[in-house]
Amino acid sequence: MIKSMTGYGLAHRENERCTISVEVKSLNSKFLDCSVRLPKVFSDKELEVRSAVTDILERGKVGISIDYSSKGDTLSKAEINEALFKAYYQQYLQLQQSVNAPASDLFKLALHSPDVMTAVDASESTKEDWPLVMEAIKEALQACNSFREDEGKTLKIKFKEYIQVITDLLSQIEVHDPSRILSIRNRISQNMNEWIGASKIDTNRFEQELIYYIEKLDISEEKVRLRSHLEYFIQVLETEKSAGKKLGFISQELGREINTIGSKANDAAIQKWVVAMKDELEKIKEQLLNLI
Repeated sequence: MIKSMTGYGLAHRENERCTISVEVKSLNSKFLDCSVRLPKVFSDKELEVRSAVTDILERGKVGISIDYSSKGDTLSKAEINEALFKAYYQQYLQLQQSVNAPASDLFKLALHSPDVMTAVDASESTKEDWPLVMEAIKEALQACNSFREDEGKTLKIKFKEYIQVITDLLSQIEVHDPSRILSIRNRISQNMNEWIGASKIDTNRFEQELIYYIEKLDISEEKVRLRSHLEYFIQVLETEKSAGKKLGFISQELGREINTIGSKANDAAIQKWVVAMKDELEKIKEQLLNLI
């Protein structure tokens, strides 16, 4: 199954502590170009996210955005060393009594003494939510991949239509080609008779030169190769998953044979069909840019 590089995926997760939203967008690119926007608390997980993108989406310009919102208090919390607080307080109380000073500020003084209160960043507790975040990321990536597959089905139909048009035009050329050769032969014979005269023409030499000239205009091999490339294009389209680059190479070969037929044919009708073929081939090449 072929896939487009254009895709979109969205996923949500929620628990008692947080809500998570993941959005994935992808466009066409020759290689995997991944942009990841992570919450600061998960900044060390970027390589893991990129690895998931590579496994699922393979190629394209991919942007992934992860939003994480805590439901609880997001402010820093304090952890109090109770034993140390009591030790400080008792020492300050003894000093107060020894100098007979007011005791009103001893509690505050002991609470703010060194190492009594240790700030604990609430974000540390969010680390345990990472598996849930990763679950949402993979769901969004799979949704984007499904979007790409649906786009690929649409492109596949278009490619078959374009190839069928070229095939039909080739069939018209194949039907017309024998009469083209006969017309060329008759035209040369008529011109020779008019210019030189039938009595002065060396028939054997004329036949040799005519065969040599017609061989230069012969497009039999090009027609066979073009039909073979058209059939191979459909075969790859039906059987291979990541076929964008291979189909691109086949389209180059199609263009080469079509151009050669146009340059060798020396026939107005065939030139018209060749132009129509080129038009369909350009449509194929344009769509191939968006194929994985």
